[in-house]
Order: sequence, then structure tokens, then C-alpha cells
Amino acid sequence: MHIDDLVFLGRWLHGQGYRFTTVTPATHARVNARASSARARDLRGVFGWSRPFAPALLPPGIMAALQQGGLLAAAPDGCFTSTVRFSSIGELLFAHSAYPTTQADAVFFGPDTVRFAALIEAQLQEAALPGGARILDMGCGGGPGGIVAARAAGPVQLVLADINAAALDHARANAALAGLSQVVFAQGDLFGAVQGMFDLIVANPPYLNDAAQRTYRHGGGAWGEGLSERIVREGLPRLTPGGRLVLYTGAAMIDGTDPLLQALRPGLEACGWPWGYRELDPDVFGEELQEPAYAAAERIAAVALVVRRPGP
Repeated sequence: MHIDDLVFLGRWLHGQGYRFTTVTPATHARVNARASSARARDLRGVFGWSRPFAPALLPPGIMAALQQGGLLAAAPDGCFTSTVRFSSIGELLFAHSAYPTTQADAVFFGPDTVRFAALIEAQLQEAALPGGARILDMGCGGGPGGIVAARAAGPVQLVLADINAAALDHARANAALAGLSQVVFAQGDLFGAVQGMFDLIVANPPYLNDAAQRTYRHGGGAWGEGLSERIVREGLPRLTPGGRLVLYTGAAMIDGTDPLLQALRPGLEACGWPWGYRELDPDVFGEELQEPAYAAAERIAAVALVVRRPGP
């Protein structure tokens, strides 16, 4: 994938007034199964719904950019599909993987991403960051959490970190689309990839127990909680005095209890720092309950944890 071509495409779409709200995979499948959805008839069909399209639907220069960037896949009857999608948060556009996200290194974006961004914006409205703050988006994917935080906070130092090289390619393009130039990109296993302390750490890690163990979905542990636990355990020592960790993740509920909260509580209470934990949505990814890994689960909730290190 050529990042420059991805940026060129995103800027062109923005200039066309393109906007798209990405839905859950289950909803996407239902909408695309309609007879009227067999082929794309507009830009949202091509770059939002990931439908096959005839080459004549796009200007020649855009088709050339897609081809040069390795962003096209052949489809039946002389059609193509885009291997990249663009989704909206406010006025920003974010590039991510096309539907369906079956690849091991797919870059995910969906309703969780929108809730994650809203959580970050609410936190920064509640308490602004100091000038020149360091922000880390851990497990950034395409970078929406860190980018939204940086745009809301003003001049900051932003670090976007992920183990997935494809995710960082999308993050580079998305940072450029958002007009951010002072960004560090780090590839590796969680905090082993980054140096120093941070005024804000945000994370929206994979939180499902995925049988295929795809990077963007599989959180490890019995219920997909493994990465979330590690981010809290390894992230708290990286907070500056007054710094915050904002975690958006999912928790499988078992017989009315929350195993993730049960696992996190002892460490949080021992730490003694102010923290809050709440459900943002009581029922997400309900289709996962049909999988063997969730045979004992009654629901999966979207949850938020905010921890603040005492200090200025």
C-alpha cells in the first residue's frame, strides 16, 4: 500500500463532501445482502459499503491512484472493489480496511471507534491537557483515538503505537489527513515499543476471543480480556503526575458478574489512584455469543475505565 496514494484519495473524498458512518459487521452484511446493494452507484457504495463498482464510476485519476496504491481488487463482470474504506468522525475521515475484515492484519473501524472518540473528547472537555502534553494511543489501529485527542488538545506530542504494520500505514495516512505532522509511529508489543512518560494514554484494544486470533479482534485470555488487563497494568507506571489512562474495551458478563472488573479491581485499589469504571453499552457483538468461547456468557458490554495519577 502506498501511503501517499491513500492520502491523495482521502483528500479527494473530503473535497467531494464524502461522509460515511461505519456500522457493525453484522449490519453491514445485512445491508449488502439486499438486491439493490449488489453494485456501488456512488462514492459511499465504493468506499463505505465496499461494493463492486464499474471503473467508469470513478474519475480516471482516482482509478490510477487506487491502482498505484495497490488499493483495488478484481471483481466479477469487469468490476473492482476498493481494499480500503473511509469513515467519518465529525469532519475527519479515517482510512481502514474494506469489508469484510477477514485478513489477519485487517485495520478495524466501527461503532466502537465512534464511542471511543466520544469518550476521549468528553475527558478532555472535563479536564484539558497541559501545553506540550505527550499523548499515546496504544494499539492505535488506524489512529482515530490519538488523532481525535491531539486535535482536541492543541499542540501536543502524539505517539501512535501498534503491533500491526498495516495499522501503522493507515495511521500515517490518517494523521496526514487530519493535518498532524508531529507524530511518532511505534511498532511492537504494547509498551515495549515506546519510551518515556505520558500525560494521556488512550486505548481501544481488541477484546474478543477470536477463534482465528486475528490481530484486530483477539484480546487473549478466556473472554478476550487479556490485552485490556496488560494495558492497565503496564500503562499506569507510564503516566506523568496528573496524567490519565482512558481505556475503552469490552467485557463478557458471566452470571451477572464482570470478570474484567474483578481482575482489574485489586490492582487499582492497591494503587490508590482515583479511577472510574462504567458500562457505555450493555450489549455489543451479540452474534459472538453463538461461539463456543462464549458458551457461559450472557452478554458482552462496552465499558470504559479512566484512571488518574494524582499530581498537578
